[in-house]
Amino acid sequence: MDHWNSYKSSPSEQQYSEEVNYAAEMEPSENELSDYISACAKLWELDFNRLNPGKDYELDIGEGKRVHEREDMAEASLFTWVDENVFRKPTFSRFCALLDNYNPYEGCKEKVSEEERREQAAFIEEISRTAPIKYLYKYLSSTGLFTENYQEFKNMLKDLWFTLYGRGGTSGCSSSFEHVFVGQIKSRGEQQVSGFHNWLQFYLEEAKGKADYQGYILPRRNRQFPDAETQLLTVQFEWNGVLKSLSSMFIGVSPEFELALYTLCFFAGGEDNHIEVGPYPVNIKCYRLGNKIGSAFPIAEA
Repeated sequence: MDHWNSYKSSPSEQQYSEEVNYAAEMEPSENELSDYISACAKLWELDFNRLNPGKDYELDIGEGKRVHEREDMAEASLFTWVDENVFRKPTFSRFCALLDNYNPYEGCKEKVSEEERREQAAFIEEISRTAPIKYLYKYLSSTGLFTENYQEFKNMLKDLWFTLYGRGGTSGCSSSFEHVFVGQIKSRGEQQVSGFHNWLQFYLEEAKGKADYQGYILPRRNRQFPDAETQLLTVQFEWNGVLKSLSSMFIGVSPEFELALYTLCFFAGGEDNHIEVGPYPVNIKCYRLGNKIGSAFPIAEA
């Protein structure tokens, strides 16, 4: 993780991964172009950086609970271990380097340094070389949802995810990236955690002792109970001593997959996006704040 400091230099001076070779599988099919739900499913297939449970990491999911229950049903941490090589993966590493750039309290204006802007640009450049992001561009351009060239597409992603906007009555205190992936603490009225739907952020905060996993939420109806192999979890936890009573997150997926999936739903879908990714039927909730993403996260479905 020491190499994260190198991401603060000028993006043009940094070294990036080789571009993924363009292949037929990155060309949206007619079915996918006519149905963005199929395109969402394709993104899961293109997530070549997705981790393997039991090989790259191990979970201890503890016991289940209802949303209203406050008893801690997990004696141990959610993550037993994560292979350190995960943090050498270029997109994972650059993503993690962004996570400490934010004040977690919603009412505090964010101050973005020039170094942090460089980290943002370098992250977008890195993920733009991956299959999910290349497919996203091809899909949006083929359907007319985005009509500029690839450089402008990268600029759009940076603006969509990192431009600051107001939330909770304070201007410039939030962004799509911060809310969805990092999380925020609402300080007006009773404190509560909002956002925070990313497994890498959870692992790192848990390792620091800032996140306290308290069990998974029992599935409604007849869904299967989760286990250590599950890559979509609904959990309850405390962050900085503040409760998040319900949070769903993909486990082990790459940053480029999540960013591509939520961006696709923002452009092509609505507030509710009932899709299937891999073995998981899921509703991707995508809330808008004007022309930005207010929140985006998965909800497991029966």
